[in-house]
Amino acid sequence: MRVFVTGATGFVGSAIVAELLGVGHQVVGLARSDKSAMALEAAGVEVRLGSLEDLGGLTETASASDAVIHTAFGHDFTRFAESSAVDRHAIAALGEALSGSSRPLLATAGVAFLAPGRTAVESDTPPVDPGYPRQSEAAIAALAARGVRASLVRLPPSVHGPGDRGFVPMLADIARQKGVSAYIGEGNNRWTGVHRSDAARVYRLALEHCATERAYHAVAEASIPFRAIAEKVAAGLGLPVRSISADEAADHFGWFAPFAAMDTPASSERTRAVLGWQPDQVGLLTDLSSPGYFDGETTG
Repeated sequence: MRVFVTGATGFVGSAIVAELLGVGHQVVGLARSDKSAMALEAAGVEVRLGSLEDLGGLTETASASDAVIHTAFGHDFTRFAESSAVDRHAIAALGEALSGSSRPLLATAGVAFLAPGRTAVESDTPPVDPGYPRQSEAAIAALAARGVRASLVRLPPSVHGPGDRGFVPMLADIARQKGVSAYIGEGNNRWTGVHRSDAARVYRLALEHCATERAYHAVAEASIPFRAIAEKVAAGLGLPVRSISADEAADHFGWFAPFAAMDTPASSERTRAVLGWQPDQVGLLTDLSSPGYFDGETTG
């Protein structure tokens, strides 16, 4: 299978590329820079030089592919609305290229805020929030309604592993700046997690099963207390850990406060059943105990 992957040099995307190549698929990777292009070529990937804003290039490459995996997203949260608009238009362009065929498109979303107050499942649709700009779910739903084989892979708040660039490194950066790793109240709100290699396998299996489900959950651990994560961050950085009140959260966490407070347990029971997926990598808390996990700082 010839698979076009956006975000091919990203933290999740690079793991997907390795997973696809490892079982004999061909990969075309989107690269925004010569440096990224060289890395992809060294890995045996055909390169499409361009960006998500190059809608014509996306359509052309997708049209010449057997499947598309879309993981690219601009994670500069100071430009979140702009990045969300780029993402929405890119999904539409990729879907247009696959329209009228059975070739699948897998886009990426998250389980965070999917089902407030209960365990999220694959059949859930996110509540409509006109103030939240990211519309990956809606864009995929619109394509599916037109008959495009378009599905989602939903990722947990923590996709972890060596080189982690996600929410946990952001928490570590905040802890460094504040001199303390904090949790809110009792810290019993729950996150979910998955190792990047396990997540990559969900994408591959979903493609090989023709992406027949509306959504897949790449969730290895359904419920991790936030306090336990904060304690691992503290231990890794040699900092104290303490509880803060909900009123203190905005000052301590800044824009990240809603994520530090979110309670997002999620099931992957359906995904495991239909794909035969069984995560086999270490869990989040074990991974965070690895020497050097917090040596780097996130760049956003």
